[in-house]
Amino acid sequence: MSLPENSPLQSGGPNLINMEVMRTHSELFRGQCMRLILETDKACKRMQNDDNKRLDQRVRDIQFLKKELELKLEEVIVEIDVLVALHNRVAKAQEACKDPLRVAVVCLEERMKRVPSERFHDEVDKELLKEREIIEGVASLLQRVIEQITEQIRLNRSAKYHLEKDLKEKFEAQGIDNSCALLTTSSVKNQKSQNPIIVLPSLAVTPKQWEDISEINITKAEQQRTNSMSLRALVESVLEQTAADMQKQLQVTREAFQLNIQQIKSAKSQMEDQLSKILCELASQQKIREDLLVAITENQQFLALAKARLDLRRQRPAKEQCHDPAQIQLLAEVQQLTAHINKLHEAVAQSEEEQRALIRCQLELQENIEIKELLNIPPHLKLHGNYKLSIHYLDCLSIRVTAARPS
Repeated sequence: MSLPENSPLQSGGPNLINMEVMRTHSELFRGQCMRLILETDKACKRMQNDDNKRLDQRVRDIQFLKKELELKLEEVIVEIDVLVALHNRVAKAQEACKDPLRVAVVCLEERMKRVPSERFHDEVDKELLKEREIIEGVASLLQRVIEQITEQIRLNRSAKYHLEKDLKEKFEAQGIDNSCALLTTSSVKNQKSQNPIIVLPSLAVTPKQWEDISEINITKAEQQRTNSMSLRALVESVLEQTAADMQKQLQVTREAFQLNIQQIKSAKSQMEDQLSKILCELASQQKIREDLLVAITENQQFLALAKARLDLRRQRPAKEQCHDPAQIQLLAEVQQLTAHINKLHEAVAQSEEEQRALIRCQLELQENIEIKELLNIPPHLKLHGNYKLSIHYLDCLSIRVTAARPS
């Protein structure tokens, strides 16, 4: 029986063909692995490079916002310091109102001690009451200003707090991103062995929202700074105006005192003997006539001023033509001034009649001068009446002259 023909490759030994296929497949797989290694290495390096660029860009963004925040924080701090200094000025101005107010009250109380015949509501009382009202109004206004400044300081400090908090968070974020940029594979291996990596969920803050947070803080701080500057300008104007009002009223009251003193001195000089009384009365009548003419001129000036103000207020827009208290006061002032001027004209005419009557009395006294006795004021009367009143007014005036004024 003959055996089948068989090649050596088909003998019962190892299957060389299959082995060749497996080797070829292994070589192909090895080549794929090498390419995969190269691709992954290239991809890792590219991603590392991208990460570094993104981190550098992020650090630059943080630095830019930090600079903006720092500039705004510096401006807010300066504004807070200026407001605090202004607060102290207003507080001192309010404190300085106490002395003039005390002096005005003392003068009113002292004038109530006059003798009953001289205790009437004259121009001096009117100006003193007006002065007290103005000083009390200034003190009340300054108190409201102090409250507004205190509130604005609080708002500025609130803006400062948010800026500082934002800066602190930016500083921490910048430090973390800088640390991320400096991390290497070797440093990560060291940290990996110590602290396991925990993947946290991403926060719900977009880059736009992140930037808007700082922009909102900067905008709010700028708004408070603008409000603070406007308030400072208003307070400076209030301080200037209130000081001017008080100085003006102090001067008007002082002039009223001086005028009253002159009138009292004039009345005192008329307490001479009968002839001297008539002669002094003639001189006084002449002087009072001149004073009346001056008063008429002054009242006419005030009347012209009131009418000018009324004419100017008529130029207001139609919707602003309000019959407000100022308009009522001006109309009443015109009526009162007109009545005063008419009364002054009547007083001038009456003064001329009085002068003619005094001249007749003077001629009659000259004819009977030898039988007339001169009347002298006893020494004890100098402690009463107009003498004491005049001295009291002088004392009040000296108190006012030395009184402190608000700065």
